[in-house]
Amino acid sequence: MTLDADVATQVRARMRERDTSFKETVNTLLRQGLLAAAPATTSYEMPVFEAAIRPGVDLDKAVALAAALEDDELARKLELGK
Repeated sequence: MTLDADVATQVRARMRERDTSFKETVNTLLRQGLLAAAPATTSYEMPVFEAAIRPGVDLDKAVALAAALEDDELARKLELGK
């Protein structure tokens, strides 16, 4: 690994301050830099909406819900004569 002169100077100074080896100092500085550069994690909350749920419709079963809605629409159209 080749370091720029200014970086090498800073690494040597840090080695003297902490009485550590080159390898240990460079690894420590790289870890600190990588952690500082890591993007912050953000949480996202989904919006909550009120739902008008028909009695007897089980929301845990999407296929059954779709079938019930389709049956209701078919019955409505039959009543209208379409």
